[in-house]
Amino acid sequence: MNPLGHLPCDAGVVLRGSEAVECTASAKRWTLAAAILGSSMAFIDGSVVNVGIPAIQRDLGASASEAQWVIESYALFLAALLLVGGVLGDRFGRRRVFMVGVAIFSVASIGCALSTTATSLIVARAVQGVGAALLVPGSLSLISAVFPEGERGRAIGTWSAFSGVTAALGPVIGGWLIDHYSWTWAFLVNLPFGAALLAMTVLKVPESRSHQAGGVDVRGASLVTVGLAGVVYAFIQAPSLGWSSIEVLAALLIGALGLAFFVREEARVSSPMLPLGLFRSADFAGTNLLTLLLYAALGGGLYYLPLNLIQVQGYDAAAAGAALLPFIVIMFLLSRWSGKLVDRVGPKLPLVIGPLIAALGFALFAWPSIGGSYWATFFPAVCALGLGMVITVTPLTTTVMNAVATDQAGIASGINNAASRVAGLLAIAVFGILMAHAFDETLRSGLRELQLPTKLFNAIDQQRHRLAAIEIPQGVDKATAAAIKHAIGLAFVDGFRWVMGCCAALGLLSAVSAGLMISGKKKT
Repeated sequence: MNPLGHLPCDAGVVLRGSEAVECTASAKRWTLAAAILGSSMAFIDGSVVNVGIPAIQRDLGASASEAQWVIESYALFLAALLLVGGVLGDRFGRRRVFMVGVAIFSVASIGCALSTTATSLIVARAVQGVGAALLVPGSLSLISAVFPEGERGRAIGTWSAFSGVTAALGPVIGGWLIDHYSWTWAFLVNLPFGAALLAMTVLKVPESRSHQAGGVDVRGASLVTVGLAGVVYAFIQAPSLGWSSIEVLAALLIGALGLAFFVREEARVSSPMLPLGLFRSADFAGTNLLTLLLYAALGGGLYYLPLNLIQVQGYDAAAAGAALLPFIVIMFLLSRWSGKLVDRVGPKLPLVIGPLIAALGFALFAWPSIGGSYWATFFPAVCALGLGMVITVTPLTTTVMNAVATDQAGIASGINNAASRVAGLLAIAVFGILMAHAFDETLRSGLRELQLPTKLFNAIDQQRHRLAAIEIPQGVDKATAAAIKHAIGLAFVDGFRWVMGCCAALGLLSAVSAGLMISGKKKT
């Protein structure tokens, strides 16, 4: 669940392909509208699916690992192919590749909506991720293609403002559709957007490409996809299969080898998707380490927040979607102040203070148990996290772009953007192990205290893999069912606290990395 709407360095990605084509004012307006609508499709889908996971678990009988894969299959292909998507647009035409991404994303959305099993939904989500890898960088590169340097700032500001609106309203509207209709609407809502976007793009958006575009790093993209897939698969399946499982060990080995060969390939290829030489800059290496740590906490920790709110606290999907609205409001109101702060004190101090405040926010998430007013439980945590992130995001983007030469700012921003997505991808998988272990131990202890009949105990215990989506068997009296439900809720809260504690630790480590590695000086 990404409450930011857009990710760090999105604005910097627009620098890819700095030469704008000549076009009319009308074409510029239509192109900006297409970029906003394209980004909105991806933002809405990502946030709404997170809110819809409890309903998907219930209707498809999905386990906790299958629910993770609904998110992870999409995130895997988006993260692994994001940089390739940008290069494809530069080489073969930004409008063309953008439209291919929209078409794939829309068709895959139909597949998601028609899914009757968790497996078919996971496959459709993977295809959707491929479409997003073309759509997301394409929506930003369209801006660079038609707006000259002097006009890009205003265009980016307009795009960012609409991104904030999308981030705020998307989960609430999506949650309302899920509450009143079905989780399938989380995907069907993409179809009218996709159709309108394709028509708008083909009729109004000019084509452009870069004459200096490098080759497409197919081998590198394949290796990083296999590597990430192997590692993520091992961590997601380990709680149910065990670390001694041949399947888990083989996946981990394949993943490790894939990532190792990916690094080797990037050091040798002439047009790498990940130029390793950029990491010689301490500022660039430091900001990317900070990004990995902090966005692992954000993406991994907030994956479990809607599950807690809906399955344990009793919120409906719309209320869960609205829970992070204070975060969006803080980001919107204080973004300009954050930019001025960077101008006044430089980026290093905010990059230390921001993650520290974010770490406090994650720690506050670990405080509530079951019940209580939102304003007294989750609201303080949301506000602290929002304040920490708004202090962090602007100096993070500034430092990434200042850490490299001007002609490398676009690719540097793309790498940092991809790093934030990889961080969330890996964190959801790793935190799943922590959640499963804590949940299992606490649930079994709670069930033993209830002194349930052996048959009923086993019926609940055998569903541990579903976490808080466990279904209580028919015929259990109301008092016993309520006691079991409370024990399940407490077990999930215990796991949630461990996850948020780790998120707080990651926030602290990201502050330390900033303090030790980042100077904040502009590269000349």
